[in-house]
Amino acid sequence: MNTSNFDIKNVTVIGAGTMGNGICHVFAQCGYQVSMLDISQEAMDKAKITIGKNMDRQVAKQTLTEEAKIEALARIATFTDMGEAVKNADLVIEAATENINLKTKIFEQLDQLAPANCILATNTSSISITRIASHTKRMGKVIGMHFMNPVPVMRLVEIINGYATDKEVTNVIHDLSKKLGKVPCVANDFPGFISNRILMPMINEAILSLQEGVAGVEEIDTIMKLGMAHPMGPLQLADFIGLDTCHSILNVLYQGFGNQKYAPATLLTNMVQAGFLGVKSGEGFYKHNPNSKELVVSERFTNK
Repeated sequence: MNTSNFDIKNVTVIGAGTMGNGICHVFAQCGYQVSMLDISQEAMDKAKITIGKNMDRQVAKQTLTEEAKIEALARIATFTDMGEAVKNADLVIEAATENINLKTKIFEQLDQLAPANCILATNTSSISITRIASHTKRMGKVIGMHFMNPVPVMRLVEIINGYATDKEVTNVIHDLSKKLGKVPCVANDFPGFISNRILMPMINEAILSLQEGVAGVEEIDTIMKLGMAHPMGPLQLADFIGLDTCHSILNVLYQGFGNQKYAPATLLTNMVQAGFLGVKSGEGFYKHNPNSKELVVSERFTNK
């Protein structure tokens, strides 16, 4: 297989949040030069601290040496100017908020600023790759590269072809994912792809079961953990993902397929509107105390 048209050495990651800093971590650890871009230096300083702490855990587990950690961190440069961040990029991975208008605006800018042979990837978990690519003049070089959270730990990379993605680009990203120690799986461009097309309806069904009084929060999660061997129950997982993110993805599925089975549960909609978003807000189906590992069901769902 000839992949000589693309030589990935310099990688730019757009966004220094949970996914963005995880992606930077993995690429830097694997020897790539990484440019991290965000709108504020404060966000990137915070991201580098997070990456350092996560690498410290690897050092403690003896899966990374202290020397390798120092070298990896030195490979990450930070930028607030997109033009500077992408001028030498061979690959750009967008890891901004799951918002179609924001993502298309970013890709319009990237198309103007990134080198002509640069591959533009998005870490979107549900939004159409084809729609994002249509805002560029390089549709063949736009692809989905959906990492799982937490990125340094989870081995899967879901690779999503847009309608016009070049096969060579797919092969390059497939091989690159393997070099990162990941397991690449290729999917085509349908709402939610594979991961969230299957996961989100399950989470939504768990929320509907709670909404209808079929069982309580703990019972639903315990049944799925012990009965189906899931490492985490669907309601706890929803809290971890972010209820607002779950809601957005379900709406993408609902609008994309026009099928009522994907419509977000009323309970989920109400919780999002009220600001109960899970781990990120401190409360969802469970209470989340950063200083405690104990899982406590939210008072809103007890004694009902």
